[in-house]
Amino acid sequence: MRIGIDLGGTKTEIICLHSGNGKELYRKRVPSPQNIYEDTLDNIVRLIGEAEKEMGQTGTVGIGIPGTVSGATGLVKNANSTWLNGCPLNQDLAARLNRLVRIENDANCLALSEATDGAGEGYNSVFAIIVGTGCGGGLVVDGKPISGLNGIGGEWGHNPLPLPKVFLPSEEIAAKHFNFFDHGDDPTQRISHIYRHKENISYFVHDSVLAEFPGHQCYCGKRGCIEKWISGPAFKADYFRVTGEDLSTHDIVAAAQTGEAKALAALDRYYDRFARSAAGVIDIFDPDIIVVGGGMSNVANLYEQVPRIWDKYIFSDRVDTKIVPARFGDSSGVRGAAWLWGRDA
Repeated sequence: MRIGIDLGGTKTEIICLHSGNGKELYRKRVPSPQNIYEDTLDNIVRLIGEAEKEMGQTGTVGIGIPGTVSGATGLVKNANSTWLNGCPLNQDLAARLNRLVRIENDANCLALSEATDGAGEGYNSVFAIIVGTGCGGGLVVDGKPISGLNGIGGEWGHNPLPLPKVFLPSEEIAAKHFNFFDHGDDPTQRISHIYRHKENISYFVHDSVLAEFPGHQCYCGKRGCIEKWISGPAFKADYFRVTGEDLSTHDIVAAAQTGEAKALAALDRYYDRFARSAAGVIDIFDPDIIVVGGGMSNVANLYEQVPRIWDKYIFSDRVDTKIVPARFGDSSGVRGAAWLWGRDA
């Protein structure tokens, strides 16, 4: 039996799968303890004990976390559930459960789930994207998660949003409108100058492109991260910035489906930013398939519109990469955690 735990910021989910055919045997979801590491340990151990008692057998344990374990220290890092950072989660759980535990980034768990028996089954390389409260990514090649030397493989969400193809002006156009090149090498000064003179700019696609720079502050310490543009909260914030209307993500998408112009424009901006960002993934990894999970994976027409846009950003004369929704939806992460121990033949 394979036991998977998805340790989320607001909920913790456990699943038990048949180790051969992947049949779901047990599932339970409970609120995640907040801010106290020991409470998190207690919650996980309790869930596993309850599941094994009900199933009448023990199982292997895999855990997906919203961060990663440092290969150098064995401690959790980069977790948005910040009370996990700096803690020896793997060692502590192994001691309490009296068995080895495997821990992986939650996006890698999504990728592994979909590569094992989901939408990516049968493909050699699967890149999984989580777009929900945040924006993560994970890569599986030949059935194995690729975490990388530093444990951050696939973390595309904290790269900067790529430039639109039409952003940079020629020197001739820039000189005609304003002294763009009189501000040295400081990009902040250059961007500030653009903002002060943006009424003179005629070579941007639309104002939303100009408003992307220098980008919003991200919790990681950088500005303009992809996560700050294509996550659920980012989509909502972009709509508010343009319209002044504070609608939920669901309401914006619903309005677009009725043909409402402002909502349609918001989706157009979203598709374009998503396509630019995904193009970078394809240029670097060139996966066979991209599988998308998280709340924003349900956005209307994402899988038709994004491939129409990304062609002009990808370094290839032909792009055959598929982009599809996760087969198991928000259950993919916990299933992938269970599959960290592999699947019996």
